[in-house]
Amino acid sequence: MAIDDAPAEAGATSPLVRIRSLLPGLAKAEQRVANIVLSAPASIARRSITDVAEAAGTSETTVTRFCKAIGVGGYPDLRIALAADTARTSSRDRDLGGDIEPDDRLDQIIDKVAYADAKAVEETAGQLDADALSAVVDAVAQARRIDVYGVGASAFVALDLQQKLHRIGLTCFAWSDTHAALTSAALLRDGDVALGISHTGATTETIEALREAGHRGAVTAALTNFSRSPITEIADHVLTTAVRETTYRSGAMASRIGQLTVIDCLFIGVAQRRIDDTKAALEVTYEAVGAHRLGARPDRRRHKEDGR
Repeated sequence: MAIDDAPAEAGATSPLVRIRSLLPGLAKAEQRVANIVLSAPASIARRSITDVAEAAGTSETTVTRFCKAIGVGGYPDLRIALAADTARTSSRDRDLGGDIEPDDRLDQIIDKVAYADAKAVEETAGQLDADALSAVVDAVAQARRIDVYGVGASAFVALDLQQKLHRIGLTCFAWSDTHAALTSAALLRDGDVALGISHTGATTETIEALREAGHRGAVTAALTNFSRSPITEIADHVLTTAVRETTYRSGAMASRIGQLTVIDCLFIGVAQRRIDDTKAALEVTYEAVGAHRLGARPDRRRHKEDGR
């Protein structure tokens, strides 16, 4: 089976995006093969299966299992897919796609950060499952209440979604404290929605809150970078990002860009489903804060003062 014909679960546009997404769910020996491939994908077309197996400290059979696990029929298919991917890679991609080095000039850092952020958006959009997104959009648009769970950097993304949905009249809460998240999740019921955001998909606090919400009857969704991570096992719907990490770009940096891309798509989808309510809510909320902008009309300020 060619890589483009792989199952929908692995619907990434690039074999490397797919491998990174599936990495945590692979067996340990298969992970070693994956790391060999990810470290030098262009060289795979010139290396035999025996060479790759020896470099990974494993067997040729494990290399073949790895190929099947990522959705290709065997090692020859992997070599062809990676060769094609390398051919599509421009010199600019090769120059800017690597690690930020300790001696890079600041202008080089700017170029590499901008490139990596743009790539995170592009690759996340390219592999995002539209059907899964549509299911989450439908659930959120009809929800009585929405809980969003996230800790660390994911907490800021959760707050962004809360602000967006609250702005168009939906009841949404973002929780980063474990006790508060679990307390809120315990009060959810049928017709509610819970979204857990975790780059690794292995954040125990987020998983616990999402599991509790599911036990109470809420529709559950997960937003993660890894399609076979623990959080995906308890979620009704899974949305994925496609973010590459380098030495100076920890999960707290790069993951945020991909997550916000998905959150923006989710928000726009919900806003479309509720277009009349959305327009009315945006209008009244814009009017409510208008007097706090420099240059606001004096009559608007007077109206605010008269209403005190």
